[in-house]
Amino acid sequence: MPHSTASERIHSQFLFCCIGCDDVGDHASADFRCSRCHDLLEITYPQWSKSAASSVRADELKSTWKQRRLSSSAIDLSGVWRFREILPTLEDECQAITLREGNTPLYEMPRCARISGVPRLFAKHQGMNPTGSFKDTGMTVAASFARQAGFQWVACASTGNTSASMAAYAARGGLRSLVLVPEGKISWSKLSQALDYGAVTCQLRTDFDGCLRLLQELVLRAPVYQLNSINPFRLEGQKTLALELLEQLDWQPPDHIIVPGGNLGNSSAIGKALLEMRELGLISRLPRLSIIQAEGANALVRTLREGEGKRLVSVEAETRATAIRIGNPASWKKAVHVLEATGGACEQVSEIEIAQAKAEIGAEGIGCEPASAVTLAGLKKLLKQGFVKSEESVVLVLTGSLLKDPDFTMEFHRGDLFRGTAHECESAVLKVLRRPPIVLEATLDAVIRTLEQAEKAEPHR
Repeated sequence: MPHSTASERIHSQFLFCCIGCDDVGDHASADFRCSRCHDLLEITYPQWSKSAASSVRADELKSTWKQRRLSSSAIDLSGVWRFREILPTLEDECQAITLREGNTPLYEMPRCARISGVPRLFAKHQGMNPTGSFKDTGMTVAASFARQAGFQWVACASTGNTSASMAAYAARGGLRSLVLVPEGKISWSKLSQALDYGAVTCQLRTDFDGCLRLLQELVLRAPVYQLNSINPFRLEGQKTLALELLEQLDWQPPDHIIVPGGNLGNSSAIGKALLEMRELGLISRLPRLSIIQAEGANALVRTLREGEGKRLVSVEAETRATAIRIGNPASWKKAVHVLEATGGACEQVSEIEIAQAKAEIGAEGIGCEPASAVTLAGLKKLLKQGFVKSEESVVLVLTGSLLKDPDFTMEFHRGDLFRGTAHECESAVLKVLRRPPIVLEATLDAVIRTLEQAEKAEPHR
């Protein structure tokens, strides 16, 4: 009998399981909620029982995934579908809608390591995805299953990144897309992507949570497929971030992974991946996964502190980190489970701390959108609290590109970011990090004097 491969022995047949009442079925409702208790669904793989997993050679899976990096096949060029043994199976692999997502870099962060006080600090930069954010890794899977199910329209509520990603994958897959965004509360840099990719874009006079509520009503009345992170296919794609990260670390888990917290789908996906990797024998121990929120959008922080993780404490979200300006996160129960399962922490950071951390990451030559910078700001707090030890290794997940919100960056360096706000007095601490453009006469002497002044100001940068 020929030796069976890992891909033959791990079939990605799946079921939908309710995170509330554990009801299991092979079909999901249009709003991806349990028909019995109305809680969210997640995808499970019943064949991954401990008895089945024990017969699987983890080394064979790792070898298969590594070999695919040499393949020129479209599905193997995707940093998501390359790990398809742990994803739901498409009826036809050629139907995968892909823009070569994933394959994002893992950067060492020596300057930020010195600033924070940890010897080994890395950043997994999901802003290097095709549309500039981590959303692409989930969208390739969810959009592919939308097309397989025969839908012509896909839709999302968004603070920006989801709309950009969904519109791109819809266009690539020959689908039509509808975007619902809160009026005046989204970066135009993000919205411009959705417009360019052909989405029907509606700015609603409400916040993100209001947009999402309307979308959930829409999908129950019209043949529209929802692509927000409550769609469990999205989280299956997003979990490949963790697989790619561990592969880059030669399957040696870091001590900590720190993630921004908005609607909490991404942290839930990463945590799910870590638990599945341990179950399949790909890793022997779990890193601690921690979630950081902005003080003005701290629903999970308050849920844990005031609701003891049993009831959601919603907030009226307000932060310049627009990607995480969400006050009623849909995946809060999944996030609480992940924190408990990995022993992680949940912390909040101020607007000043976010702006400072963003500039410090930028000084590494990397750059990120404001929401990503909460990870470095949160790391500093977790170190002061003793939760992260100075000798431990840490990976920050940067979720979006610097170019997602250039207005924030320009206002920061011009000194306008907090002008006229309650944070204006505190913002003086940021002055040393600002690099405003300098207007000069067009003479060689003027440029040389500027170089000399810069050298005096920072002789050992």
